Amino acid sequence: MKQRESFVLRGSFASSDRRSLLKAAGIGAAGLAAAPLLTACTDQSKRAGDSASATSTASSTPSASLLPAPEPQVKPLLDEQKVNDAVDKLDGTVEGAMDSTGVPGIAVAVVYKDRVVYAKGFGVREAGKPETVDAATVFQLASVSKPLASTVAAIAVGRKALTWTDPVIKHSPDFALKDPFVTANATVADLLSHQGGLHTGAGDLLEDLGFDQSYILSHLNQQPLDSFRASYNYSNFGYTAGAMAAADAMKMPWAELADEVLFKPLGMSSTSYRHADYQKAPNRALIHVPAGNKTWVARYSRDADAEAPAGGASSSARDLALWIRLQLANGSFDGKEVISPDALGITHAPHVVNGPPATPAARARFYGLGWNVSYDDHARLVLGHSGAFNLGAATAVSMLPGEQLGIVVLTNGRPQGIPEAICATFFDTAQNGAPTVDWFGFTATAFQKIDEAEKPKVDYSPAPAGPKPARGNGFYAGSYANSYYGPLHVAVENGALSLELGPAGRTTKFPLTHFDGDTFSFESIGENGNGLAGAIFAAHAGAAAGGQASSVRLDFYDETGLGTFTRS
Repeated sequence: MKQRESFVLRGSFASSDRRSLLKAAGIGAAGLAAAPLLTACTDQSKRAGDSASATSTASSTPSASLLPAPEPQVKPLLDEQKVNDAVDKLDGTVEGAMDSTGVPGIAVAVVYKDRVVYAKGFGVREAGKPETVDAATVFQLASVSKPLASTVAAIAVGRKALTWTDPVIKHSPDFALKDPFVTANATVADLLSHQGGLHTGAGDLLEDLGFDQSYILSHLNQQPLDSFRASYNYSNFGYTAGAMAAADAMKMPWAELADEVLFKPLGMSSTSYRHADYQKAPNRALIHVPAGNKTWVARYSRDADAEAPAGGASSSARDLALWIRLQLANGSFDGKEVISPDALGITHAPHVVNGPPATPAARARFYGLGWNVSYDDHARLVLGHSGAFNLGAATAVSMLPGEQLGIVVLTNGRPQGIPEAICATFFDTAQNGAPTVDWFGFTATAFQKIDEAEKPKVDYSPAPAGPKPARGNGFYAGSYANSYYGPLHVAVENGALSLELGPAGRTTKFPLTHFDGDTFSFESIGENGNGLAGAIFAAHAGAAAGGQASSVRLDFYDETGLGTFTRS
């Protein structure tokens, strides 16, 4: 995702997700990174990331953190009149967000005391076209797929197909990480709470290149690991591996399992983990990126099937309201138990600290199983998650279980903090009669800082002063091997160099532009693309003039030291 993951509006009921939130030191990500970014607003602060390896306080014993979520220690502070007043103001909140940002479409649903009290769409499905958004419009969910997936896994646990503390390898024999001990011991709960040790974004760049789920999961064993159960790193493919263990235990493909045990029983007829289902939906919102001056363009397609449990779901506000009802009713729907309350309760419990307190008076923030978990100024449990595709989707769900209140916001625009701000404004209004914080300004500032942190480390756009000349094309051309990314081929066409990389039959061609000496630039692609990247060729020391490069390092693909290709 460079997806944004745990963007927590602490005490104020929202969260978000993007990969670079994690990876940017001092800013967080798609998830999360190092120094606290924002702390104030009466302790209702938003985390744009702690450290990609924020220290966890969880026990190393798998079952130690699997405790029921604490019950609220206070009586409900909201009543029907307060909630109705906040609902009455939602139209204005959403319309204001659209006026200030130009985002093409938004859908919102609110659940209160097991009733859908608001479900409405705004704007259009595609910029420049007349088809409007309604409560049934299907949006891509990005990482809101994660709490949806943990719900599916909880059903499997409730049916005794597996337990949260089962090692993943028990159900998915091909599962492997770099450390044999972690491979043997990593549990479903470890991976669904991002404690398996995989670094943020592990596998994401393979997905951007077009590799499928099987290839990506089978190559995670080359990724370096952080401390097992003593670190928190938001990992889409670690999460996917954990969820797939539930599918394997139920002996069903993931998308089929979700349909069978969750979507069909609840009547979520527009919800799917298959990208093909999203594409063929007649009432679907396309994803958009900004094009300047509050204008947006539907430029990209985002197929997230490879990470389906972590980011590949699509749904409507109407369908997700049914799912929120299930969550707030402790696993029951229309009076019938769909999920074991005990199994579902584990997903709502804190499993790991993902936001240590910034000051002695501040509160820690946690991650459960697919949920950000926190407690507000009134000691109420707050559950939430956001999803974001840099290619054009931003979503958020937030719940106050003790108040039996939840909201989901779906947008078809690149993340700018809009769904998070709508959630926070709604809850703030319900509590206080009106917003006590400019949540739109607050989240916009935070997301701008996230974007700044995602800029490439090396700027290849301006030519360096007095660049060294390149060698002849024959020095660079040829085939190179890499055990993680597969083969790379550098070719000469009409006197220009290009490289090809990706899965067989579906490689991507990257034109190369000379930068300096043996360094060329190319345009990075996909969800994580952030502009020009470098291809740095090298020869063996003492190689004769007129020889050939022995290797090429692609700095964009070298985050964890896996980006060097050797001539084959």
